[in-house]
Amino acid sequence: MSPLRQIPTATASILLLAAASCAEPPATASVAIPPLPGGDARVWFYRDAGPYEAQDRPYIRMNEQIVGISEPRGAFYRDVAPGHYHVTVDSYRRDFNQTRDVDLAAGQQVYFKIVSLEHWIFGGGGPDGRGYSRPTFYVWQIANAVAQGDVARSPFTGGS
Repeated sequence: MSPLRQIPTATASILLLAAASCAEPPATASVAIPPLPGGDARVWFYRDAGPYEAQDRPYIRMNEQIVGISEPRGAFYRDVAPGHYHVTVDSYRRDFNQTRDVDLAAGQQVYFKIVSLEHWIFGGGGPDGRGYSRPTFYVWQIANAVAQGDVARSPFTGGS
């Protein structure tokens, strides 16, 4: 095949690969989630993707250790040892009530929703020179009965 004839094939291959990389992960409800290992606790993290949700992907931390990345519309879990955990999400701004503390027992599952709020920052920057916005992220613990449905509909981005 001549080099000129290979160009359309190469272009099609590149477009196909690009489209595949943009494909949304399957819904959590359609993924086989393994049972909770004996002696561990399971912590779920998820985010909505409403029209006002930031598209940033901040780190989520438990006791200052990174456990994952908060993806818009994504859900994931981590299996951890029982104990006390301070749960945070990296954020440009600091605000009260952004973090959560939880004491986990063996066999327990908890759900944390990551929420963003845009805050306008005045002065300098921005296309008009008046300011710009930055998201502030919060960790909310959500009741299991409510969160399980939310997580089931969310694209699954990973597990322990």
